[in-house]
Amino acid sequence: MAGNNPTQIFAEDVQEEKGENARLSAFVGAIAVGDLVKSTLGPKGMDKILQSASTGEIMVTNDGATILKSIALDNAAAKVLVNISKVQDDEVGDGTTSVTVLAAELLREAEQLVAKKIHPQTIIEGYRLASHAALQALEASALNHASKPDLLRRDLSAIARTTLSSKVLSQDRDQFASLAVDAVLRLQGSFDLNHIQVIKKAGGKLSDSYLSEGFILDKQISSASPRNLTNAKILIANTPMDTDKVKIFGARVKVDSTSKLAELEKAEREKMREKVQRIKAHGINCFINRQLIYNWPEQLLAEAGIMSIEHADFDGIERLALVTGGEIASTFDHPELVKLGQCAEINEVIIGEDTLIRFSGVAAGQACTIVLRGATEQLLDEAERSLHDALAVLSQTVKDPRTTLGGGCAEMVMAKAVDSLAQKIPGKKRLAVDSFATALRQLPTILADNAGLDSSALVSELRSEVYRGMSTSGLDLLRPGGGIADMRELGVVESYKLKKAVVNSASEAAELLLRVDNIIRSAPRRRERM
Repeated sequence: MAGNNPTQIFAEDVQEEKGENARLSAFVGAIAVGDLVKSTLGPKGMDKILQSASTGEIMVTNDGATILKSIALDNAAAKVLVNISKVQDDEVGDGTTSVTVLAAELLREAEQLVAKKIHPQTIIEGYRLASHAALQALEASALNHASKPDLLRRDLSAIARTTLSSKVLSQDRDQFASLAVDAVLRLQGSFDLNHIQVIKKAGGKLSDSYLSEGFILDKQISSASPRNLTNAKILIANTPMDTDKVKIFGARVKVDSTSKLAELEKAEREKMREKVQRIKAHGINCFINRQLIYNWPEQLLAEAGIMSIEHADFDGIERLALVTGGEIASTFDHPELVKLGQCAEINEVIIGEDTLIRFSGVAAGQACTIVLRGATEQLLDEAERSLHDALAVLSQTVKDPRTTLGGGCAEMVMAKAVDSLAQKIPGKKRLAVDSFATALRQLPTILADNAGLDSSALVSELRSEVYRGMSTSGLDLLRPGGGIADMRELGVVESYKLKKAVVNSASEAAELLLRVDNIIRSAPRRRERM
């Protein structure tokens, strides 16, 4: 009978997963993403090679956010974890692998609870109580040295070394930690990392990298221009400085003699001479243009003693405008309205085999450039990503100077607080709170596993140490055979803001996916044809 057929409300190309199947799909996707990146966690983590199927381009990295945003995923829950790692990267700069792994471990625990017929809403309530207790314990264990500049600098150096110890720069982490701290402290309380330029030049060793005062532009000074300049007044422009031909598609100019052609060319030259006169009227001695500068205007500028630099890429020219205090101009009729950039000196520097331009004593005195050297492009790209993570974490730590301890110490302190809470909670919610503590203890376990150590023995020893009151104990993964050590003495320090963001984001993502009981996949609704 027709009445027995279920009503079809979805279109033919729509797929629906309900109840347990939907939840299982969410768990499987999230756990798979966690398993994908967890081998990159910690100072002994491994790297991944990402190869583009279309271009064949290769990227070698162990940065969680970079790995996840570079691969195409089909699972909806997996995409949620990609998003939380991206937000962690944007907000704090580091901890992208930790947040993904913790979210995956929370869902792995939740999967077992759901299999025991515990309702997802009960698990969510337990997780909320547990995350609140964990964050309270984390805040209580955090130290703040904002009022002591020497201790703050020591904390910043330790945070930079801890961040870099799991990166490609780990061999030279002391040098790069010092570079990063110097660069961030030059910002003098500003948090704009655009003032810190990173230039990559293949050749030499990573240890040949250095910090240069001022701003370095990866371009060359025009051949006819002076090579050095002091007290520079800089006009930064984005304007055509080629011969001003009639730039209308399909336009033609017909002449009946070569003399008429010469007149046209003369008119064009005169038009360009007038434009150069308007530029000179700004009272400048340096002209930097985003577009090409042809020989004729270059010659006119050189005769006026104005240094000219052409084809400055847009990222470079915007950053240059920022650090010299100028604005990018495109018209020159009102010199009084144009804001010029200023710097004490412009000169050429040679890095490797290339000649670049250095702007010293810029208006934004805190601006600086880190020059990275290295054997291959892939190594330099990964070094830049690692250094960016360290700079971002340091700038956030200057904003919120509280610090906590790494090496699994903070996670174990939080797990201890969650276990204490579990003893006071009755009913099924207690199982969820216990599971949250188990997920937190998985992070030091993964750190030990990645270092090739006996994780069960080490983490059990760490747990008994921390639960006995040794709240600064953590895993010493660099010692042969591993061991338990005082993290503050070893200088394994992490930003409080980073750890807080990891726990917050991971527990919220786990909550979000636990609420799922239906997954509907469909193509966008087709546009109706009239």
